[in-house]
Amino acid sequence: MSSGTALVVSVTFVAGLAGAVQAAVMGELGGRVGTASAVAFSVFISLLCAVAVVLVWERSFAGVRAAAHEPVWLWVGGAASVLIVVAATLAVPRIGVAATIGLFIAGNLIMAALVDRYGWLAQDAIPIDRWRLLGLLLLAAGAALSLSRAG
Repeated sequence: MSSGTALVVSVTFVAGLAGAVQAAVMGELGGRVGTASAVAFSVFISLLCAVAVVLVWERSFAGVRAAAHEPVWLWVGGAASVLIVVAATLAVPRIGVAATIGLFIAGNLIMAALVDRYGWLAQDAIPIDRWRLLGLLLLAAGAALSLSRAG
């Protein structure tokens, strides 16, 4: 594995850790101020962080302006992030962090397998072999088991 790939893998793993922290924090914040207010505040903080990343990484908003002229279907990522935050805010207090993240991961991998298989969203098609299918089934079983003790 090249050092660049190792860095990407490491950052992705840390992002996974951050996802569980985010879910727990959003569940608590939603309980204190309400789901809609918690989500709005979270998205505002995300915007501030994204602006900082653009300023440090790119030092220009040219890419942001260019993104506004891309096809609307490429904007779905922003709406999806709001759905993820809303779901975490609602789910964590009811089913816990582990079950919430288990469901997120199960949903992510199922959709990812479909995107790979059919080449949706401008991705190259990658077949689903028996090992990928087994992994998806095991993940679904894990998500179901994580819910078995949830309220």
